[in-house]
Amino acid sequence: MGEGQRQRRNVVVWGTGNVGRPAIRAVAAHRDLDLVGVVVADPTKVGEDAGTLAGIAPLGCIATTDAEAVVPGADAVIYTATADTRPGDALNDLEWCLRSGANVLSTSFYALSHPATVPVGLAERVGAACEEGGASVFVSGIDPGWVVDVLPAIAATVSANIAEIRVQELFDYSLYDQPDVVRNIIGFGRSLDELPLMLHDGSLRFVWEPALRNLADLLGVEVEVVTTSVERCALDTDVDTDAMGHFAAGTQGAFRFEVSAVVAGRPSLVIEHVTRIHPDCAPHWPRPSSPGGEHKVVISGNPHLELTVHGVERDEPGAAGGGNAVAANRLVNAVPQVCDAPPGVLGPADLPTPDPAAQLRPE
Repeated sequence: MGEGQRQRRNVVVWGTGNVGRPAIRAVAAHRDLDLVGVVVADPTKVGEDAGTLAGIAPLGCIATTDAEAVVPGADAVIYTATADTRPGDALNDLEWCLRSGANVLSTSFYALSHPATVPVGLAERVGAACEEGGASVFVSGIDPGWVVDVLPAIAATVSANIAEIRVQELFDYSLYDQPDVVRNIIGFGRSLDELPLMLHDGSLRFVWEPALRNLADLLGVEVEVVTTSVERCALDTDVDTDAMGHFAAGTQGAFRFEVSAVVAGRPSLVIEHVTRIHPDCAPHWPRPSSPGGEHKVVISGNPHLELTVHGVERDEPGAAGGGNAVAANRLVNAVPQVCDAPPGVLGPADLPTPDPAAQLRPE
């Protein structure tokens, strides 16, 4: 598309945490996007320049807690505020943005990531907001997100005689700067007698079953049933981390789970996570080959194919920083395609590939 044919889009980034910071940087770098607002919850960030908050040069866009001052009139909102600990408030934010006419791209609303299986009540509520505002919502990230859906779907096109497609997340969470989530939802540092919220069967299905179904849609296959399994290991010794403090020996130090989709009678699509709070815990489980962690797509077929994803992002901690950055970039780079889509809940199968030239740095 020529220079005169491209449409510029006005974008608001809501949240300046682990995903919001790289989202600001990605919008600033995008050829066809203009950052017109940044919404924060922390009053100490009010009045700060968005570039300063994101660790780059000032952008002339000032952070505010007043969403009503910046969202109406915007083409899209990159919504990165957490919904894990404030689901009701986050859903209200989403609905209001959509009714205001802003398309929303977010890492936060797992239940909306596969349009065909959105719970009925939620689908009706969000669908009505989309219709009223003429807007769409697209939920993605890295895992769940592009490393579970579009990447293995592309890899499958260069494979033959496929028995299994497995997506692994192998990570050290000691650098993941979300202490409340890591301790109270994921369960690190807590007793093995307590099964943390994230590792319940219902939670695993809630977050990762839509991702498997998105992959199945891209492959053109039907999922018959989804199963889950969980293993956990205790810390042998006390561990102290820079980001999240002390974790006592005997508490949860590592977990391993699988979410599997049965296709044509066999568990052909698998998401596997091996997560540690210290690299020495659970030495008998798969380990990353990259510092801090990585994602891998493993296709058992001809040939046996392994693709490793490991990112390093400026001024962000370790592999988690790189992962958060590509999650943000997935959303930011899809803004033009989401804006052009019909109103409603969108999945990866509904969108064309983003323009790869839009992030090429000019001379």
